[in-house]
Amino acid sequence: MTDILRLEEQIAHLTRLVEDLSDVVARQDRTIDTALRRIEVLMQREATREADAGGTIPLGDERPPHW
Repeated sequence: MTDILRLEEQIAHLTRLVEDLSDVVARQDRTIDTALRRIEVLMQREATREADAGGTIPLGDERPPHW
């Protein structure tokens, strides 16, 4: 195989790899955006729940009576 054909083959493989990696990065970006939106919703829900509780300590954070 001539050097030019070998180089063209390598370029084709590298081009495909770059396209595949670009797809992966784009998918990860969408996943991260979705996760961040869900975290924001959960944080707002928790802030609302804490405000509605009047600043009391949730039962999960209280010390047991034998302490």
